[in-house]
Amino acid sequence: QVQLVESGGGLVQAGGSLRLSCAASGSMFRAAAMAWYRQAPGKQRELVAAITSGGSTNYADSVKGRFTISRDNAKNTVYLQMNSLKTEDTAVYYCQLVIMTRNLEVWGQGTLVTVSS
Repeated sequence: QVQLVESGGGLVQAGGSLRLSCAASGSMFRAAAMAWYRQAPGKQRELVAAITSGGSTNYADSVKGRFTISRDNAKNTVYLQMNSLKTEDTAVYYCQLVIMTRNLEVWGQGTLVTVSS
């Protein structure tokens, strides 16, 4: 079965940048849609960015122009480049893999991003 491992979280000052990585095991990465979600303290989990198997992307309004999702199929890895970080971006960020035709949905364990003022 597929497993996801996130990395790249940490502490950064407002205005700074971080790049999150999500590495997938298994053989079905190329056919999968990938997404990043986040959950801030006291708030519901929300979709941040998504990328289809064909490379089409979608972003939450709150991160448009600041975040970029990308994938490297040769490395079975999806990335989230986060620029111009705000304190409101502080959250645990989760990676998701979905293959609808196979009824497959997999979540990583999350990586904490803390943006200080």
